[in-house]
Amino acid sequence: MSNQRQKLTLHPDRLFSSDDKVIAVARELYAAIKDLPIISPHGHTDPKWFAQNSNFENATDLLIRPDHYVFRMLFSQGVSLESLGIPQQGEKGDLDASRHVDPKATWQLLADNMHLFAGTPSGYWLDDTFANVFGFTEKLCSDNALEYYDEINKQLATPEFTPLALMDRFNIELIATTEGALDQLPHHVALKGTAFESRVITSFRPDDVVDASREDFKQNVQRLAEMTGEDTTLWTGYLAAIRKRRAYFKEHGRATATDHGHPTALTANLSASECQALLDKTLAGEADEGEQELFRAQCLTELAGMSIEDGLVMQIHPGAHRNHNQQLFDRYGRDKGADIPSQTEYVNALKPLLTKFGNNPELNIILFTLDETTYSRELAPLAGHYPSLKLGPAWWFHDSPAGMLRFRQQVTETAGFYNTVGFNDDTRAFLSIPARHDVARRVDCRYLAELVTNHQITIDDAHKLAYELTYGLVKKAYKL
Repeated sequence: MSNQRQKLTLHPDRLFSSDDKVIAVARELYAAIKDLPIISPHGHTDPKWFAQNSNFENATDLLIRPDHYVFRMLFSQGVSLESLGIPQQGEKGDLDASRHVDPKATWQLLADNMHLFAGTPSGYWLDDTFANVFGFTEKLCSDNALEYYDEINKQLATPEFTPLALMDRFNIELIATTEGALDQLPHHVALKGTAFESRVITSFRPDDVVDASREDFKQNVQRLAEMTGEDTTLWTGYLAAIRKRRAYFKEHGRATATDHGHPTALTANLSASECQALLDKTLAGEADEGEQELFRAQCLTELAGMSIEDGLVMQIHPGAHRNHNQQLFDRYGRDKGADIPSQTEYVNALKPLLTKFGNNPELNIILFTLDETTYSRELAPLAGHYPSLKLGPAWWFHDSPAGMLRFRQQVTETAGFYNTVGFNDDTRAFLSIPARHDVARRVDCRYLAELVTNHQITIDDAHKLAYELTYGLVKKAYKL
């Protein structure tokens, strides 16, 4: 049970299969790549952490409250977000709720419910973090919760646990944060002239000025006009304003990529007059759901053209039904663990964009999915043909040992390895980054080992591929 003390042991052959022949090869491959630097080209860590380099407050504010993987599981079992100290709409900053809820009480709730995470990626990441970052030898449980809490807080207060010190300890060569189009990037600007200027970069995510279904869309487009001096009520001015923000992100945040979290992968190629009419309707608040979707679709095509112009790599993350729990959204706002995967179509949805730009060697698109049924049917064939397309790794709900293995099994025969881009952790949970990358490295070594033991590739091929999947492909794909 969760309240009993148990030894915390991470087996050296974890995730390497149960086949002794595969394990032996996987060990050899993993030994050669396990200590390579971490490249984290897409994530959601707070840039303030790195600019201010202050010690983290406490275990709860670092390991529970920013991590929707953790609190969504607790919520699913009846633990209220209030009891976890998750801030409600109107409260300032992620940590303000700590004024109302004792972080020790929240930590105890996690410890009391650790059994919920058995067999999940979150449970694996937490155990890895507790063992390898903090040195615990017992599993977290009800009985040792406060011992854990006090020891973590003691370590967090030391110079070795400042964000920049952890960057070095974790061997993170580069980490990319993600900011909205209206962000002025003060924390990235503050890093200019420091040793971390080129190690902490941003990614440009324009959803705040592209998603016409957002409740703040009209205000955001007006702010875009004020920031850029462009008339964003005109289609040409709207596009010019976005171009200026992209240039700002490249200059002040050293961005190499954009990110687009659209509900679908739909793209469009409308005439200029049709675009203007659509913009007019969205700004007037008169666009229905279909027209809002068409607006996003046209914007994806326009943004692909901008990527050809300025060289930013385009990441498309479609297929999430955002904020599915309306009551939770109304009370707590976005990103509270209520996003649910939806069925996603790519072949027809991407055709307008690919018809216009798909053969252009200057376009680099990385496609992601939450719909695993599309791996072998749609995504692998698309990436295996169009020079502009690469496949992003198993993402979000599939960022797991089994999900990563399914990804390799379903895309490799059609798209190969070199039409994929390595791994990215896509996380707010900073201390879990080493664990997440270690999972990816172990699963890739297992998959390669299976190919070797099946005599499909040689061990020399496998060593080269292990390096590329861990380090080489991600640097090339994100132009690092």
